[in-house]
Amino acid sequence: MSTAVALSSSLKHNLALGIRFPQNPSFYRRNGPKVSTFRTFTVAMAAINTTPLEICVKASVTTPNKLGDCPFCQRVLLTMEEKHLPYEMKLVDLSNKPEWFLQISPEGKVPVVKFDEKWVPDSDVIAQSLEEKYPDPPLVTPQEKALVGSKIFSTFIGFLKSKDPSGGTEQALLDELSSFNDYIKENVRPLSGLLNVLRFVYLLHNRFIVFSLKGPFINGEKISAADLSLAPKLYHLEIALGHYKKWSIPDTLPYTKSYMKTIFSMDSFMKTRASPEDVIAGWRPKVMG
Repeated sequence: MSTAVALSSSLKHNLALGIRFPQNPSFYRRNGPKVSTFRTFTVAMAAINTTPLEICVKASVTTPNKLGDCPFCQRVLLTMEEKHLPYEMKLVDLSNKPEWFLQISPEGKVPVVKFDEKWVPDSDVIAQSLEEKYPDPPLVTPQEKALVGSKIFSTFIGFLKSKDPSGGTEQALLDELSSFNDYIKENVRPLSGLLNVLRFVYLLHNRFIVFSLKGPFINGEKISAADLSLAPKLYHLEIALGHYKKWSIPDTLPYTKSYMKTIFSMDSFMKTRASPEDVIAGWRPKVMG
């Protein structure tokens, strides 16, 4: 069993104490005129929950002692990161599950998180428990938006596994991605026609980047649980389809591409993502089987 303790990378943005120290060392050696030039240091404060949460996650199959490619594990880790909670990862080799792990997860599935001396499975249940136990900052997605993009993952798997180019699986995925693109487009639309002229699409390095006065997440300006569930699946989609199908999301869906670019560049996402090599290896049995 491998373990790793982590403090959320977003602590420095949300739980920081600014302390100012004199830049001139002579300040400490004399009682003369005051020194007016200061350098600012940021000291990260400990999260409110000082005891790390224990979480069992999939171990990498390509690199020892590294996080593996489970999108459901990443969803939970992202939630902990965005809530600024310290956690301890227990890396589990799912190809050779140890006895201690099967005792706490009889079905042999990850993620599993320990709450109040009880191990809780299922990323849906875990995410809800984290929201209830640590409500600040809130990550709840309004009910009417909670299922936005929820069919993308299943249609991605259908297309990835399909051996029939005319079977309609690619179009099914494109339909779901197009619906998501339209939703994000409407979601980030400014509130008035006058402000609407400020929205534009800028082409940079052959990639569309969408600028707007609202958004860019499912619930608007702030990230929420729906984003944390969808983003790891889009990451797998991008890597697996690029590798096995030589396929990528078309430029006709600029809002979807911009959404992915925004979330994939977040500190919390980069800290909790699997390597592309692990994603490719993880999907190989489904593609080749």
